[in-house]
Amino acid sequence: MRNISMERVEKTRETMLETVKSPTLTHEQKVATMANLADSLLEVMDLPDGLDELLNQPIDKQCICDLSEGHAPLRPRYIIPDYAKFMKEGSGFLNLEAPKDLFEAINDLLIFYRHVPSVTNFPVYVGALDKLLDPFVQDMDEELAYKLIRLFFINMDRTILDSFSHGNIGPEDTKAGRIILKVIADTKDAVPNMTMKYDEDITPDAFAIECVRAALASAKPSFGNHRMFKSELGEDYVIASCYNGLKYGGGSYTLVRLILGNIAKRAKDTEDFLKNQLPYVMDIQARYMDERIRFIVEESGFFENNFLAKEGFIHRDKFTAMYGLVGLAEAVDILLAKEGHPEWRFGHSDEATRLGIRIMDAIEDFNNHHYNKYCEATGGHFLLHAQVGIASDIGVTPGTRIPIGEEPENLVDQLNILSHFHHYFPSGTGDIFPIDMTVHRNPEYVLDIVKGSFRKNLRYLSFYAADSDVIRITGYLVKKSEIEKLEHGQNVKHDTTALGMGAKHNGHILERKVR
Repeated sequence: MRNISMERVEKTRETMLETVKSPTLTHEQKVATMANLADSLLEVMDLPDGLDELLNQPIDKQCICDLSEGHAPLRPRYIIPDYAKFMKEGSGFLNLEAPKDLFEAINDLLIFYRHVPSVTNFPVYVGALDKLLDPFVQDMDEELAYKLIRLFFINMDRTILDSFSHGNIGPEDTKAGRIILKVIADTKDAVPNMTMKYDEDITPDAFAIECVRAALASAKPSFGNHRMFKSELGEDYVIASCYNGLKYGGGSYTLVRLILGNIAKRAKDTEDFLKNQLPYVMDIQARYMDERIRFIVEESGFFENNFLAKEGFIHRDKFTAMYGLVGLAEAVDILLAKEGHPEWRFGHSDEATRLGIRIMDAIEDFNNHHYNKYCEATGGHFLLHAQVGIASDIGVTPGTRIPIGEEPENLVDQLNILSHFHHYFPSGTGDIFPIDMTVHRNPEYVLDIVKGSFRKNLRYLSFYAADSDVIRITGYLVKKSEIEKLEHGQNVKHDTTALGMGAKHNGHILERKVR
């Protein structure tokens, strides 16, 4: 075990005491925070030289961020169980038989969710809910089916206390899918997050319009480009957590992110950035991820001991890892300013777009040449991921988005710029658009945006009405009313509300351009 400074131990003890005394954290949030703080004191991995100067720095200098995973991970970050297998076979560990009706199906899923770990301590994927429930609603009274599914969704929102939990529907039109859309439009809750796997050759317009109506009421579902994800990850992909494309029955060992703007600050000019600074940081991040993965697979005992693996609900060889990044916009703007062109801003000039593409090509090339033997699910390579940001980010734009407040006036111009970058990220990227409430009278407008965007290889789009209480922060959902409660020192159920409050104050997410 590596030596940990007494200064760091004392600082952690102080933070633990502050957590215990916090008037705004619930009991469950305090327990989770304390566990993460304790984990941060364990350093049993062989960390690469140079990591400390890139990782343990103030946010304006930090070049690598481990997203609070700790240095002794006890489970993979994101776990994607095979819920269809559970529906067919039940579970010996949980002493549950395969469900025979909708009552049992919902009860069994809620029990199962309690035993699915992740970095949030809640399941980041709750299944293809329409397909899981559809066999049980075919011969049911629809009013009763609606009531049961509504109670199911209310239970998830009240017991899965983190809105990185994610369900999927589509691309097919199903009876259960339509009931789910009605439920989420009526309940207007933040959990679970939802994605519609959309393919205009498979999804009927009438069903897609119902998805738009639900999204304008509750900020979900988002629209994922089914054809694009399937071509990269295969038919057995899911969308989990914020918008992460991962393999069914697998998941992601870890997610670590580059902060590109801060790497650009270290460079003399663009060539120094591309030839020296960026490769140096990318190499250290990749080797750090390699060591995290090695520890999970070889030392943690998770895959040997957890019932999910023992009963075949997950398979280690279906796991990969996510090589994340944020701040492409800041990196481009900083480098162009160093070249004497501060007027060329990301999202507003062809020169900035071309530089962004050069940077992404360099990152993609590095990832394609880095090999990890435990990432068999993706050919021995990590998946690139446009990370959504964290509450403490200041002056850091998520992924490859255009900064809030600098969006092009014309939506088509914005989409055309974004189309250059979505294809790099099989494990997730996305853009968010508040929609003027008059669109409630014309949901076909939003569907036309989705169709046109997906034809241009955009990957993932999210919409919510400008007057909606439930809003999409970056890749997760939060209620504005809950943020206001937390700002006034009141307890709130979901720990992601605190992240949303940070994003409101530091990331100005309530100032997005309304379309």
